[in-house]
Amino acid sequence: MDGYYAFMLVATAFVLMMTVPALALFYGGMSRSKSVLNMMMMSYVAAAIVGILYVAVGWSMGFGGDGTFFANPFELLWLDGVSTGDYIFVMFQMTFAIITAALISGAVADRLKFSAWVVFVPLWSVIVYFPMAHMVFSCTDDSLICGRIGAQDYAGGTAVHINAGVAALVLVILLGKRIGWPREQMRPHNLTLTMLGAGLLWMGWYGFNVGSIVFGDDPETQFPLETGRTFANTTLATMAAILGWLLVERLIHKKATSLGAASGIVAGLVAITPAAGAVNLSGAVAIGLVAGAVCAWAVGLKYKLGYDDSLDVVGVHLVGGVVGTVLIGVFSTAEGAGGVDGLLYGGGFGSLGDQTLGVVVAVIYSGVLTALIALAIKYTMGLRLDEEDEVNGIDLVAHGESAYDLHSGTSGGGSVLAASTAPAAAPTATNTKTEGASA
Repeated sequence: MDGYYAFMLVATAFVLMMTVPALALFYGGMSRSKSVLNMMMMSYVAAAIVGILYVAVGWSMGFGGDGTFFANPFELLWLDGVSTGDYIFVMFQMTFAIITAALISGAVADRLKFSAWVVFVPLWSVIVYFPMAHMVFSCTDDSLICGRIGAQDYAGGTAVHINAGVAALVLVILLGKRIGWPREQMRPHNLTLTMLGAGLLWMGWYGFNVGSIVFGDDPETQFPLETGRTFANTTLATMAAILGWLLVERLIHKKATSLGAASGIVAGLVAITPAAGAVNLSGAVAIGLVAGAVCAWAVGLKYKLGYDDSLDVVGVHLVGGVVGTVLIGVFSTAEGAGGVDGLLYGGGFGSLGDQTLGVVVAVIYSGVLTALIALAIKYTMGLRLDEEDEVNGIDLVAHGESAYDLHSGTSGGGSVLAASTAPAAAPTATNTKTEGASA
């Protein structure tokens, strides 16, 4: 029992690390230098807002009882009635709510008002994420996706990745394209940060997937039985996705890039998220290969279809989430946590149908409600930066800072606010002489 709770403490810390700093670094490196701080701030602020909201009403809406879409928000308000020993499980699910909201931010880089983000995040969490978490993770008889439909989703292919990916797509459509896109090449400013972020995401994802298998199970049976399988599946799917992504990248662009490897890591992790407890090792490799290849192709769709998904949230999280969730219906085995054979193992089309229906419900629910929230913000306070502010860079406009102090003097980087409180420099001898001569 002590090992069980110790593991959940570590898993929770790992999942929080996935947002701050891992996702912030991953997205920050992919951004342009004039918006990197804003990109990272969106993750940090999401953590602060969603974390408090989750304790207030999120846990109650997700796990406070029965309900098709959500449980009673007031049943466990501010964790009333929850024992302090169970706080670890609340904190674990809280970290899922945090990263789901933060994932959306990558799609709207450079042009979403920071104030609009601060308003969007709590509304979206309460109206979209908390109910979706109930539908998927609570798994009561009444909960829609897990209970009524019977779709398997161990760590959030629907509730996290499809949910965030659909919300990202809705936002970029309503926001419009960045100024100059796609004519101008808007390249990542620091791929070293992106590679570091991807590595930390991979590390943190063991808490994400393995912790989800352990969460709520009997520690004397499920804990030792399922952790090894889930850990191995997460590892192998990610490795396979890297290879799948690089292969497609090589075929299409004649190069195998570091950004492709980092993106392949995330694509594999996304796809194995819902399937981590359902498939065997060969199934995990297959899902990873398919996800890496399909996502590598899918990120190019934005140029053909004309939606400006800045950091490929749609191509990786929406597409990867759909791939992983649907392929459970093909590769799941009865030896897995769900006890269901997929199509490949003689289970017929039943599981495949359940998984597909779960995806459809997640897409519709997230898409419709995200659109309503975003439209309400757009026609009240506004979603998008002014053109001049977008050109100048959101870091200076929203935060009064720039990421890199590359020049001396007032034209350099750093914090405008800090600079404004610094004492004025004493005049040098050269300056004194110059001033005297001009006088």
